Amino acid sequence: MNYKDAIIREQVNIFSMKKTRLVLTLILLSLSIFYSSAQTIATFSVKIDNISNALDVPASINLDEVTFLSDTSIALFEVQGKNQIPVPFQIKQEGHRLMYWSITPSGKTNFTYVLAKIAPKSFNMISAVNDGSSITITSNEKQLLRYYNTTVYPPAGIDSVYRRSGFIHPLWTPHGQELTRIQAPDHYHHYGIWNPWTHVLFEKDTIDFWNLNAKQGTVRFAKMVSKTNGPIFSEFEALHEHVVLKKGAQKVALNELQTIRVYQPDKNNDYYIVDITSQMNCATESPFLILEYRYAGMGWRTTGYWNNTNCEVLTSEGKTRKDTDGTRAKWCIVQGELPGNENGGIAFLSYPANYNFPEPMRIWTLNTNVRGDMFFSFAPTKDRNWLLEPGKTYVQKYRMVVFSGKFDAAKAESAWQTYANPPKVLVTKN
Repeated sequence: MNYKDAIIREQVNIFSMKKTRLVLTLILLSLSIFYSSAQTIATFSVKIDNISNALDVPASINLDEVTFLSDTSIALFEVQGKNQIPVPFQIKQEGHRLMYWSITPSGKTNFTYVLAKIAPKSFNMISAVNDGSSITITSNEKQLLRYYNTTVYPPAGIDSVYRRSGFIHPLWTPHGQELTRIQAPDHYHHYGIWNPWTHVLFEKDTIDFWNLNAKQGTVRFAKMVSKTNGPIFSEFEALHEHVVLKKGAQKVALNELQTIRVYQPDKNNDYYIVDITSQMNCATESPFLILEYRYAGMGWRTTGYWNNTNCEVLTSEGKTRKDTDGTRAKWCIVQGELPGNENGGIAFLSYPANYNFPEPMRIWTLNTNVRGDMFFSFAPTKDRNWLLEPGKTYVQKYRMVVFSGKFDAAKAESAWQTYANPPKVLVTKN
């Protein structure tokens, strides 16, 4: 190729690049005109106070207070300068319609959104799939959480009294490492993330729902109440029964409606949020008195990969694994090394309206099982009784930030602040 041909080819390439830029500009311009021509229903203003190391912040409004237009004829946009960028959102019926979306602070404190009358854009979904034995929540073909709605039996040769349903396992990091363990030989009754009570006074008997080998009580999955999928979160509600085993008979003493909501992982796939809500009601006319005991409530048996050399603990009060057990905190980070040269863990957050907040914790010591296996629990009855009376509903709420990599106190505090104090949305109707 001679010099003249090279010059001609270069000019052709320049023309082609300019043509491509022109086409892209026209597309963006047409989209901007298309979105700006949509009828504005309302404008939302949101202020985030704590943005230091902030994570995505779930936000919501009562949609019925803004508009009665159908779900399929409205869309949400974030105002960025002169542009309006489509934002994923999700609508859920909870007596009224609630609209959910996620705010990514990115160093900003003030956000403006426009709700418009226009068909919404499609976004990637996070979904809960029931295969008949378990429910698995996935996003972008990656598994995040599995919940067993059927009974799981212990290994062959182990007493079947250790069978259990209604628990989370595995819980995966965003990068795919398991963070939970079930049926460890040292504690066959440990089931990933689960929620039994240890000592309960019920109809003049003290019942242990935690230690299954006592053969006094158990907790079982009863039925699936609802399941929701969407671009913001996937959620299911499961009814658990706390069952007294007595003289060959079974009696349900407590009903627990457990709601598990898993939000889409962040754009970098470094973390995602799980909300667990337990609503408890007495199943009979008899009270359910949870007696003070050193462990009870929402427990997490961590991965067997962890020991006293490769995992660590940090609480909101600055405690570490050496001195956390029996202390109180609003959040606790448990993290460590994982296979594949990875790190990960959970920042466990307690809601401020929970019983006995800030809650006491149960943490295994550094020499547990010699190698220093790890167990964590928020244990609200560690230092006092809790009376559940018939005809009343009692609620415990927790948020888990499940992460790959490492987490620090600033991130945990930011996450807890936005959990305890969700952002307020100022709505201006057109």
